[in-house]
Amino acid sequence: MTPLERVRTLVEAAREVAADAGVVAPLVLSTGLSPEGVALALHRCLETHPTDDDLAALVGRSSPARSVHVILSANVFTAPLRALAVACASSPAVTVRPSRREPVFTRALLARTANLGILEVDANVAAITAGEVHVYGRDETVAMVRAAAAPGVRVRAHGAGMGAALISERADLEAAARVLAEDVVAFDQRGCSSPRVALVVGSPRRGERFAALLDAALGALSRAIPRGRLDDAEARDARRYVETITFAGLLLRGETHAVGFAVGPLLVPPPGRHVHVTVADTLATARACLQPVERLLVAIGTDDATAVQEIVEARVRICQLGEMQRAPLDGPVDLR
Repeated sequence: MTPLERVRTLVEAAREVAADAGVVAPLVLSTGLSPEGVALALHRCLETHPTDDDLAALVGRSSPARSVHVILSANVFTAPLRALAVACASSPAVTVRPSRREPVFTRALLARTANLGILEVDANVAAITAGEVHVYGRDETVAMVRAAAAPGVRVRAHGAGMGAALISERADLEAAARVLAEDVVAFDQRGCSSPRVALVVGSPRRGERFAALLDAALGALSRAIPRGRLDDAEARDARRYVETITFAGLLLRGETHAVGFAVGPLLVPPPGRHVHVTVADTLATARACLQPVERLLVAIGTDDATAVQEIVEARVRICQLGEMQRAPLDGPVDLR
């Protein structure tokens, strides 16, 4: 098989997984998402219909490797499709270590791609003596893999990241809030493209109005797509953010979400449907506001892509609001 044929085989397998109603219940257990949240991810976020240009770009971004070992994270359960596609574009010899917390989706893909020969292994990174290791996950995980890798083994790492939204001065605030809420709800905001902060270009009054509209949009959406469970650490971080914004700004809180608004330094809330809104009077101010989190930025959702290109580096994906969790299957989501 050519690299492109291997990638197409994976995409076809992903379509089969998405169509299998029997996979939803196991994914609810492994991910902590609600059944509706799992269904949303499978039918809206999973990259099952890439264009020919997207796949050509994915293959073109990949460099040949003798072998690839993939180490997966649990944050976004559909991510193994993209990670394995990148690996298969690089080599016909691929092994994978699924997340211990969420192995369901990876194994469902492997069960439908036996002809690709991808092996599930729990390999010690130090035992890998050739090829590449592609690691996805926390910065601590990436650091451990880099430290353990044998000389000559290339480590391609995709660590912790986040998304942001920029609402231009000419945006329809109600429409922007509605589609941004869709980006927030997907995966309960645990992905590296999940927006956790929103910058509104304009006055504090305009920013506060957007925060109120986003609060309403998240409340309405939560009725159709309930939030899943938060683990203890997430719940603790959520309480800390709520306490901070209660003191420092305006808190708008729903049953399973929170929107904070404050003028001043950017606060980054934890995952779990928490969004911090602030304002910038100009694009230059917006750029300065994002500077403290620049290293973490993977994606920016906006209604004005041309303007955002002026304030972020090329490595940051620029998406339309509402499309932040649907990046083209053209390579890793994280281009850092």
